[in-house]
Amino acid sequence: MTDTILSGRTALVTGSTSGIGLGIARLYAQAGARVMLNGFGKPEEIARARAEVGAAMGVAEAPYSAADLSKPEQVRQMVKEAQEQLGSLDILVNNAGIQFVAPVDEFPEDRFDAIIAINFTSNFHAIKAALPGMKARGWGRIINIASAHGLVASPNKSAYVSAKHAVVGLTKTVAIEVAKTPITCNAICPGFVRTPLAEAQVGPLAKQHGVSEQVALEDYLLVHQPSKRWIEVEEVAQMALYLCGPGSGGVNGAALSIDGGWTAG
Repeated sequence: MTDTILSGRTALVTGSTSGIGLGIARLYAQAGARVMLNGFGKPEEIARARAEVGAAMGVAEAPYSAADLSKPEQVRQMVKEAQEQLGSLDILVNNAGIQFVAPVDEFPEDRFDAIIAINFTSNFHAIKAALPGMKARGWGRIINIASAHGLVASPNKSAYVSAKHAVVGLTKTVAIEVAKTPITCNAICPGFVRTPLAEAQVGPLAKQHGVSEQVALEDYLLVHQPSKRWIEVEEVAQMALYLCGPGSGGVNGAALSIDGGWTAG
C-alpha cells in the first residue's frame, strides 16, 4: 500500500515549494513519511505547499527551510535542521535547480556560477552533511534529480548541461562509496516535465515561429522527446517513491531516464 511504504521514514526534499519537488514531497507524505520542504517562492505559495504536504502528514504544516542552496553553510544548516526537527534524516532528495540559456561565449559568468552552485555543488554539500547520520542508523536513500541533460547536451545550456552531467557523476561516485551499506544513491533523469514554468515556454515559442501552441510544443520544445508528450510530475514522483520502497536496495548508482525516449537514440 502506498500509504504505508514510508511509514516511520523522514525526508528532506530541496526545491519542493513547487513543481517536481512538491510532487515528490506530497507523495512521500502520502506514503507515511515526515517531510521537510525547502525552496523559494511567494509567501502564500510556500504556505500553500506547507499546508498541502502537512495535511498529508496529519499536521497543520510541513517543516520548512528557506536555505539558499548557493551558500554551502546554509545547505549544511538545512540538513542539521531537518535532522533536529524530524528526529533523523533517512531520505535526501536533491531537486533544487535554476536555468539560464545563452551561447557559451555570451553566457554571463555570474549566471554560470549560480547554476553550478545550486544545481550541482549544493548536492555535494547536502550529501556530505546527511551521510554520517544515515551510516549511523544503517539505512538511507539519496536521490538526485538530474535531467536528460545529464546524459546528452543541447546548445545554449552550457551551465545546466555541465551541472547535470556532474550530478550523474557524483551519484555514481557516492553509490560506489556506500555500496557495502544499506544506503543507495541514484539519479532520476527526466525529460521535459509539465510544470507551470515549462508550460509557460510554449506560448512564446508559438509566437516566435508563427505556429499553433500544439505545433510549438511538439516540434520545438519537445523536439527530442519521441513521445511528443510532457513527462508528468507524478511519473517522476513515483520513481522517487520506488527508490525508497521495498525491493529497491539493489538499485544503486543508476541514472534512470524518464524522458519519453529522448536518450534511447
